[in-house]
Amino acid sequence: MSEKTEIVRAKKVARQWFLKRAKAEFRVHAYSMAQCKVRNLPSLLRAFRDGKVVLAGVDPISDLGIKVKAMDSVEFWSSDEEGLKKLQGWLEKRGLETSGIW
Repeated sequence: MSEKTEIVRAKKVARQWFLKRAKAEFRVHAYSMAQCKVRNLPSLLRAFRDGKVVLAGVDPISDLGIKVKAMDSVEFWSSDEEGLKKLQGWLEKRGLETSGIW
């Protein structure tokens, strides 16, 4: 078997593996944390993801990712679009500005 056919075969296998596991991911930025009623938002979101905290009206999001972008901004993402919409609404009710889901 030539080296080129091995490379082509490896690329096909990698592509199939990737397509089976890839899924859409949605992101939201939350701003103005200093002016909101929620304290320590990143910790709250991590506890929510881990099931230690329940947020009223928001279903648990097990694959929620959280990243502090700046002193006044947090980015979070998930493959659960509906869950993120509910979480975004919950945050906006508490005075945070959000970027919308993208």
